[in-house]
Amino acid sequence: MASVSLSSLCLTQNPNSISFSSIASDHVRFGSPTIEFGSVKKYRRDRAVVCRASSVVFRNLDADDFRHPLDKQNTLILRAIPGLNELGKILLGSVAEQVMLLENIGTSLLVSKDQLSGLHQLMVEAAEILNIDAPDLYVRQSPVPNAYTLAISGKKPFVVVHTSLVELLTREELQAVLAHELGHLKCDHGVWLTFANILTLGAYTIPGLGGMIAQSLEEQLFRWLRAAELTCDRAALLVAQDPKVVISVLMKLAGGCPSLADQLNVDAFLEQARSYDKASSSPVGWYIRNAQTRQLSHPLPVLRAREIDEWSRSQDYTTLLKHATQITGAKKVLTTPGR
Repeated sequence: MASVSLSSLCLTQNPNSISFSSIASDHVRFGSPTIEFGSVKKYRRDRAVVCRASSVVFRNLDADDFRHPLDKQNTLILRAIPGLNELGKILLGSVAEQVMLLENIGTSLLVSKDQLSGLHQLMVEAAEILNIDAPDLYVRQSPVPNAYTLAISGKKPFVVVHTSLVELLTREELQAVLAHELGHLKCDHGVWLTFANILTLGAYTIPGLGGMIAQSLEEQLFRWLRAAELTCDRAALLVAQDPKVVISVLMKLAGGCPSLADQLNVDAFLEQARSYDKASSSPVGWYIRNAQTRQLSHPLPVLRAREIDEWSRSQDYTTLLKHATQITGAKKVLTTPGR
């Protein structure tokens, strides 16, 4: 499988690497999605932080309640491609599954109530809000901010976050990233993401078939992947219930670092997103925009920010909140080291 890079809120498309359920953009190798309002504040050492990002849970939440229309549309198109599932299974195979599983488990730290309990609590709470079983969570040492989900048939899915991502984000933002990854599982994206990435990689390595498969499927696969990311950003908002938290994650992915955190401004980033829409509205701009995004697995951070800002003000989002169940006494305060 050449080299296998399991990156996830957006990553580079390299025919020799695989990016699973990411959060970063193809141009942003990771400072993965985080969320926050106004300017982003630094954490101080030994600061008490609230784990619970939300005071409501969605007891009867269905994936289609928040699935992006483009996700629905492109999923139907993928399902109509003859033999796609079968080909994906052939390319993946049990050996490849074991390689990916052991490679991650063997080089990461398993989070639990006894190991990094604060992160464990963030995952449990996010899963409760989205009405889904919490997957295993691993923390992996890496200078590349990233998070990804891996769902292997017959085994419990798991989420991996890189240490640099933990350093980059506030706890609210980090929980939003976990919620984004849970969105992939809630919507059954896990297997599709794995098949899509393996198929894209395999298309370059099957003698005589590679070019044909790549040309016919790659663009459609990437179109679906980009739409799936928009859906999972919505899952992040359902947990954070503050659009500026999610937008802050995207802003940090585009150009954030811990030393600049207290100077970042979400409103300015949204204005940047609007200026991008304006600049790409002309015929030439439209062409350049399409060329810029066609080969990306994730939408551009500014476009994702604009999308989540618009959905946060939609009737669909408001209706979901109205039907949510209030949680009393849900907040839990932990004393943890911070930035």
